[in-house]
Amino acid sequence: MMTFKNSHNSIMIVDRSEVARSIISHILQKEMYDAYIVTCGSAEEAMDYLHRKKFDLITTSLLLPSLDGLDLCHEIRKSNRQHLTPVIVVSSDADRRLLREGFSAGVTDYFNKSLGYKRLVEFIKDVLQRHAGLVGRILYVEDSISEAQATQTLMERHGLHITQISSGEEALQLLKKARNSNDDVEQEFDLVFTDFFLNGKMTGGDLLYAIRTQLHYSRQEMPVLVVTIEDNKKCQVDIFHAGANDFITKPIIEEVLIARVKSLLLVKHQYNVIKRYSKDIYKLETTDSLTGAYNKKFLFQQGKVIVAQQPNVCLMMVDIDHFETIDKVQGHMIADHVLHLVSQFFINAFSKEVIVTRFVGKKFTLLMPDYTLEKGKIMAENLRRQMIELKPEGLDITVSIGLTSSEGVTETTLATLISDADNALQTAQKQGYNRTCLCITHKNITSA
Repeated sequence: MMTFKNSHNSIMIVDRSEVARSIISHILQKEMYDAYIVTCGSAEEAMDYLHRKKFDLITTSLLLPSLDGLDLCHEIRKSNRQHLTPVIVVSSDADRRLLREGFSAGVTDYFNKSLGYKRLVEFIKDVLQRHAGLVGRILYVEDSISEAQATQTLMERHGLHITQISSGEEALQLLKKARNSNDDVEQEFDLVFTDFFLNGKMTGGDLLYAIRTQLHYSRQEMPVLVVTIEDNKKCQVDIFHAGANDFITKPIIEEVLIARVKSLLLVKHQYNVIKRYSKDIYKLETTDSLTGAYNKKFLFQQGKVIVAQQPNVCLMMVDIDHFETIDKVQGHMIADHVLHLVSQFFINAFSKEVIVTRFVGKKFTLLMPDYTLEKGKIMAENLRRQMIELKPEGLDITVSIGLTSSEGVTETTLATLISDADNALQTAQKQGYNRTCLCITHKNITSA
């Protein structure tokens, strides 16, 4: 469990449920005994407190009696006193409005309520530490040894992790390495802090320009703070034209530097959060909510690329036999659960490269990159036999399978593969169900 170092934090909990407010504040008080905690049941009550006192963190539920959590966040960001205060929206699920509008409203992060109140408290502590403790990795580029040592010591005193180098060329190489190192988070940087007038072939301005044009880092993805001795308008214009987020002048004043760094680290954190939840939005849009398989949108987006790039692709169309009887006799809830269990079995039975899609109703497609027809036939028959043993909800089920391949075909498309696999599936059903049929060419359909 995290040890919380910063004492006397002021935290506001906004939730229409008195029980929820009581539980959260009780756990917070137990974990952070010296924290000042205020609980409010409405946005109006919260705003009354916010006009009178500065808080270190605010959590709010999405649904409130009148103004909702996003409206409250809008009001918080208008306040001179609270406009930089971290705001966490606590919601049972990240609905589209929250993900689409939350960050434009000024939401710092959101927490999934279903994870429980203890996890929420840990999350609050983490956010507080991140915002108060200036957690971040900084690439610091300075060719003056004395200046570099003094400034690095200053920043490390505030809890920052500093990688200090003296040339723009070396900085660019480190950033390229970090850009290409997807798995090694230790290589990543949250902020570049560079002298604008470096000695050598690459000045700080050249480095800044390369960050934006060669590495294609946006100002949000990789904030850059520049230090310069020139305090004139032309230099300031040059710095911003090169792609800087902000600048400071020498001699460096500690309070000014740390304020600038903190502001830019918040920009970086906000970018990371938006990027994370953009992936969540895409997952919501491309996943079938009932079964957990991909939906047709994902199949058509990714499948076309796979078919165009892979010389050997198999497509399997799988249909649950006599599913209508299960739905009629057992009811919709059992039938839906059967669909979910079957889908999860498909997903777990194949590697992640195989795209498992709920195509329509009780029918699934499995798009298998780098599969020959022979390998696809073996997998189809294994799958068909395993489905007999699965017995979801204790029910005996079988599946019929239509299989086709692009192997040996000069030109094929995803639409053609789907059509051929569907024709083979219909043949399997006409022949008596619980079997696999192959479509080798558009008209040539045989049993496996």
